[in-house]
Amino acid sequence: MVLSRGDDFPIHQTPEPVAFAGTDRNFYDRYFFNGYAPDGSGFFAAALGIYPHLDVIDAHFNVVRDGVQYCVHASRELGMERMDLSVGPFEVEVIEPLKRLKVRLEPFEGLAAEVEFTGRSFPIEEPRFIHRIGPRAFMDYTRMTQNGHYEGWIEVDGDRRALAPGTSGTRDRSWGVRPVGARDPQPIPGHPQLGFFWQWTPINFPDGSLFFHVNADSHGNAWNTRAVWAPDGADAAGLNEGAGGMRARLESGTRWPSGGTLSLAVKGAPEQLRLEPLGRFQMRGLGYTHPEWGHGIHHGALRVEREDIDLASLDPLAPENLHVQMPVAVTGADLDGIGVFEQLAIGPFSPLGLEQMLDGAP
Repeated sequence: MVLSRGDDFPIHQTPEPVAFAGTDRNFYDRYFFNGYAPDGSGFFAAALGIYPHLDVIDAHFNVVRDGVQYCVHASRELGMERMDLSVGPFEVEVIEPLKRLKVRLEPFEGLAAEVEFTGRSFPIEEPRFIHRIGPRAFMDYTRMTQNGHYEGWIEVDGDRRALAPGTSGTRDRSWGVRPVGARDPQPIPGHPQLGFFWQWTPINFPDGSLFFHVNADSHGNAWNTRAVWAPDGADAAGLNEGAGGMRARLESGTRWPSGGTLSLAVKGAPEQLRLEPLGRFQMRGLGYTHPEWGHGIHHGALRVEREDIDLASLDPLAPENLHVQMPVAVTGADLDGIGVFEQLAIGPFSPLGLEQMLDGAP
C-alpha cells in the first residue's frame, strides 16, 4: 500500500504516488531553521529531513546557552507517509506556505520550545547544486532560502525564556540528492579522497536581507555561487541577483572562520561588508557529519535522545566538528546587520593554506 495524504494534493513529480521520489536511494527533502537575538545571543537551530527511499524521517532541535549546545535528536520510520511532519516530540507546521512556519518541541528531558517564523520577503531560489565525483552524482538538489523574524519561547531544564524582541534568522528548504543514510562502501576509481568547501552567509539588515554562498574546488574555483539582495516585502520579481566574493580568516589550529570580508556586486546591497563572530554553533547538532545521528540513519521504529555539547572542550579538527555556523556582527560603510557565517572545509583548500585532509590553520 503506497497511497498517502500527499496523493490528495496536486504535488506529484512522477507518474507514481508521492511516496516514491524517482529512483535514487539518496533522495531527501529537508527543512532547516536558525535564529538569534539582535546581539547574536540565544542562538537556536532546528531541522527535519525526510528520506523517502530509506523510509526514514529525522529531526533535531538545538539551543546554545552559556557555552553549552543543548540538542534533541529524533528519528523514526517514515511508513511512506511524507505529509506527517512530526518525529517523537518534534513537529514542523506549515502555516502559510512560503511565508509562515512553526516549530514545536514538546517537553523531552528538560528541553521544550515553540517558535514561529515569518518571512521578510519571497524566498530566493539558489542555483541548482549539481556536483559529480568522477561519474557519480554526489549532489543534485534545489534549495530555497528565506530570512525572517521569530516569536516564541525555548525552555532548558526549567528555565523558559521568551525570544528576545527583534529575534531574526533564516530558514531553508532543500530537496534532491546528496549523501544520506549508510555510507556507500564502493570506491570511485581515481578519486580516493573527498574534497569539499562551502561558505554560506545569510544576513539580516534593518530593511532587507542579503544572501551569499559559494561551493569551490580545492583551488578556490567556484562551481556554485550567487549573491542576492531581498528588500523587505519583495516578491519574486523584486529580488536582486548578483555576485560576491569572501576573503575569510581562520582561527589558528582550526578550520573555523574567525571572520571575513565580503565584497559584493548586487543592486541595493553594500559593496563591502566585514563579518566578526559573536559565537559558534556546531552543525553536528543538526546531524551534519554527526558520528551517530547522521542524516537518514535507521534507528528503529522511534528513537529520541538528548545531547549536551560543551563548546569549549571540542577537538576542532575532529571530522564531526569541522562544520560550523558562526553568528556574526556585520558592518558596512553605512549599514550594519547580523547574520551567520557557515563554513565546511574538508581536504586541501589552497586559498586558506589548508594542505591536508584535516590540518588546521597556522
